[in-house]
Amino acid sequence: MMNLSLRTLVIVAHPDDEVLGCGGTMARIAAEGGVVQTIFLTDGESSRYSKTEMLEENHRKKVESRRTAGKVAAKLLGSLPPKFYDLPDNQLDKVSLLEIVKIIEGEITLFQPSRVMTHFSSDLNIDHCKVHEAVLVATRPQGSSTVREVVCFELPSSTEWRPPGSGITFSPNIFIGVQEYEQQKLAALDAYASEMRAFPHPRSREAIESLMKWRGSTANLKSAEAFLLVRGIY
Repeated sequence: MMNLSLRTLVIVAHPDDEVLGCGGTMARIAAEGGVVQTIFLTDGESSRYSKTEMLEENHRKKVESRRTAGKVAAKLLGSLPPKFYDLPDNQLDKVSLLEIVKIIEGEITLFQPSRVMTHFSSDLNIDHCKVHEAVLVATRPQGSSTVREVVCFELPSSTEWRPPGSGITFSPNIFIGVQEYEQQKLAALDAYASEMRAFPHPRSREAIESLMKWRGSTANLKSAEAFLLVRGIY
């Protein structure tokens, strides 16, 4: 049985990815005695504006508001305060893989996690794909690495939008029940209200609740989040 109380490092590209992908599981890990740390590699906002626009105060405030939302969400889920990096948003393909890997390796050395949770390899978002690749490099089973599990989550409006034939299909093999933690996840999503959309968008509250129920029903659970185990060392 999966030990949910392990120290867990959640590595994502943008603030809100963590809640959408594994917010209920993060809350459950914390409730069961585990420690959860999240790192954000980009601000999730700046790619929406030109360099000139980013000099304007109202656009800088949007970036700061997104960071504040990340801090609020972490508190609601029982996680440690998150860490923020300023790599170029939606342009991680322009950053050397080595630079991203070194950031992740540094955080692993500091936090000493047993589990790492991150993006799926074929998400329809270049930042997600680059983070996934960097995580695989940074968590290679060598030396004195503490990482024993690497798992990927799905992210509504990114994972399912990759058409057949252009990438690997997300086929989860881990289902974590989150029935008791749904409201914490939804409250954390409320912190990211500006990123939510109206139904039937997959990033709507109704769609996310439906996904938790669907993933639960496929595993005889009332509500669940689904994951793909990349590496398990036991």
